[in-house]
Amino acid sequence: MPRFSIIVPSHGVAGRLSQALDSVLAQSFGDLELIPVCDGPDAPAASVVAPYAERDSRVAPVHSPPAAGLSGARNTGMRAAHGTYLLFLDGDDVLVPGALALLDARLAETGDVDVLYAEHERTPWWEGEPTNPAAPLLAGLPSGAFTPDRAPRLTGVALPAWSAVYRRSFLTERHLRFPDGHFTDLGWGGLTSVAAERIAVLRSVVVRHRLRRQGSRLNLPGPHQRELLDQVELVLERAAALPGDRARALFEQVFAVVLKTAAQPERMPAGHRAFFRRAARLHRTHRPDGFRMPGGSVGVQHRLLAAGAYTAFRVLRGANRIAAGAAGRLPRPHMPFTRLRYALDLRRPLDANLAVYCAYWGRGYVCNPAAIHAVARVLAPHIRSVFLVEAGQEHGVPDDVESVVIGSRRYWEVLARAKYLVNNANFAEGVVKRPGSVHLQTQHGTPLKKMGVDQSTYPVVAAQTGSFTRLLGRVDRWDFNLSSNRHSTQTWERAFPGSYRTLEYGYPRNDVYYTASAHDVVRARRRLGVPDGRTAVLYAPTHRDHHTGFESGLDLEAFCEAAGEDVVVLLRAHYFYDRGRRAGTGRVIDVTAHRSAEDVCLAADALITDYSSIMFDYANLDRPIVVYADDWEVYRQTRGVCFDLMAEPPGPVAHTPEELARIFREGSYRGPESRRLRAGFRARFCQFDDGLAAERVVRRVFLGRPPEEIPTVIPLAERLPAPAATLVRS
Repeated sequence: MPRFSIIVPSHGVAGRLSQALDSVLAQSFGDLELIPVCDGPDAPAASVVAPYAERDSRVAPVHSPPAAGLSGARNTGMRAAHGTYLLFLDGDDVLVPGALALLDARLAETGDVDVLYAEHERTPWWEGEPTNPAAPLLAGLPSGAFTPDRAPRLTGVALPAWSAVYRRSFLTERHLRFPDGHFTDLGWGGLTSVAAERIAVLRSVVVRHRLRRQGSRLNLPGPHQRELLDQVELVLERAAALPGDRARALFEQVFAVVLKTAAQPERMPAGHRAFFRRAARLHRTHRPDGFRMPGGSVGVQHRLLAAGAYTAFRVLRGANRIAAGAAGRLPRPHMPFTRLRYALDLRRPLDANLAVYCAYWGRGYVCNPAAIHAVARVLAPHIRSVFLVEAGQEHGVPDDVESVVIGSRRYWEVLARAKYLVNNANFAEGVVKRPGSVHLQTQHGTPLKKMGVDQSTYPVVAAQTGSFTRLLGRVDRWDFNLSSNRHSTQTWERAFPGSYRTLEYGYPRNDVYYTASAHDVVRARRRLGVPDGRTAVLYAPTHRDHHTGFESGLDLEAFCEAAGEDVVVLLRAHYFYDRGRRAGTGRVIDVTAHRSAEDVCLAADALITDYSSIMFDYANLDRPIVVYADDWEVYRQTRGVCFDLMAEPPGPVAHTPEELARIFREGSYRGPESRRLRAGFRARFCQFDDGLAAERVVRRVFLGRPPEEIPTVIPLAERLPAPAATLVRS
């Protein structure tokens, strides 16, 4: 029987779950079992947990459906636990180093107690000093084990479930479980403190609670706010038999939470008056004998609540304040006349049948926005579309698609009126997120390099990124965020913390890799000027933040000579360098300026890249990929990466031009080891790309279909990619 069972619910926190698990398994005290509670075997968290369970026998994952909520997940973990003591850890929090050793030592001093309360640290998600809200509650309490009547104000209501450890046999004997519904920590804390007969405290931080940028889910508006009173009533009924001091302290602390919620009617768009009336009944029914109203404003609130004086309560608390002017304080277009017209357009109704698209800050009709638009024209023909382009790039949009120049009067008008706004980067700083509008962030690649706020610790990149506060202000406009694999889902969650909903639908731009025919492949090669019978190798290096311009990093003519007489290279630089370049001649063809990256990939028989995200898209074609990593350590240290590409490459890795040429000359780029590496890479990073991504997006976002009506992802083994040119020739 282990000393501790650590139960870790994981719903909605897969992106940070590994840090929580690492913090447990890295503890110096190892007599433990770790019980991650996942939504199901195919849930995002399950893919994070699986490697831990394979490596460490102490990790024993269990499953609880999302509908069961936090309480159901914790109760499932409790039923699976075997430890003498239970500790609950949220999936985005961590145990501080040495925490279990401190707990074990303290329990050795106090003997078996029902509950051992400990301190915790609340860490701001970005900047600011950590706080220790439990320290004042635990200060001045007895040094050994004691009965609850010696510390009547230690009710458990003011402490989260992860700020204590609980003797498992005590919970079993008293049939204690987390109450269903929201605010379960309040119910759990109250019930365990009422039932406990012997407790102790540890005046050391055990858990580091990492605040979410979007705040607690419990603070969001909605009908779940009424469930607070269910927990309050449950606790107060159990507390009826408590002695006077404990009953009065519990009552006061419970109603401190109730009053805080009652003072914020915006949390309950409907039913606030009913909430107040029920709270008033509970106050009158369960008020303990001898309870004295607190002094000051809090005491007035208690009296008004007890009297059911709803109107007077709202006036006192200023509950009729309206958060007006928030949109007005956002940046606006610079020109006064344009600013005035934009402000007026924002007052006009949304156009429910207008969608605005933008790709790569106005580079034209490309990437995920273009792929979504093409399918929307078929499945949602009632929606009118406008593409945003930079001045001079209007030719990059098909003649039958309306376009608007960024910065023009018409540009601000359509941004103000459109219900749907689709972008693979971000809209301008001054764009206002209107109620009822739907912003879809499609992204434009799978992340290998650090993104978003994860860049903050890399000075070269952070200096170029600009204000992270402004970045996150743009993230706050997103309603949906696309993902093509679980790795991306988890990375976006960390890099762009927000309240958006992730759509694990795949990237629409990759649909063509499963819908293109052999004739499409031939046409793509002819458009790019690839000679018949040649092996076309796409060379697509990524941008280097520590370089000031494009550097190919490789002598391509020399590579062609050394790799074989049938090899030609398609050079595609990063899109930062796609202006003014011309198609090359001979054995090196510069395709940087070609609008469609998908065309280029279809035309290529193999890919050479360094750290570009094009490798994740190209892997859908199941064609050879070679990594040319001549400066991996420099890139990793200056740019930061999300995983070790050298340990999990999509194919052979070369570190010198000679190695690279030999891989092609000898044919190992398409050999069995290359196929093995590519299969593992595809399984991880091509999870949701199956040719139906754009359809999923249109049905969900534009047509409002429920998740159960969205086409499911075709298993990887059943997908048939577009054939390579070598297969077309044969």
